[in-house]
Amino acid sequence: MLKHIVMWKLKDQAEGGDKATNARKMKELLDGCKDLVPGMLKFEAALAQPGLEATYDVVLYSEFESKAVLDAYQDHPDHIAIKPFLGAIRESRQCMDYEV
Repeated sequence: MLKHIVMWKLKDQAEGGDKATNARKMKELLDGCKDLVPGMLKFEAALAQPGLEATYDVVLYSEFESKAVLDAYQDHPDHIAIKPFLGAIRESRQCMDYEV
């Protein structure tokens, strides 16, 4: 099994929206990618919660049966379609994949 974790820090303003608006839209777009390909075991997007310490604004925690399944997800047209918006609103991004 492969775990895929991505964290984004968002710009204060981008694409006509403030950070909170863009974070909500980003989560909605990510949620739409759930179950895109067979072998996706877990897919959870979350927003930083007010009052709790967080250095990033949005996180994606996901699990895939294999690297081949992660690659299929990465290459899926629905996933590719959201990348321009995510790239436009992000200040920085961190990603880590690891096998368990």
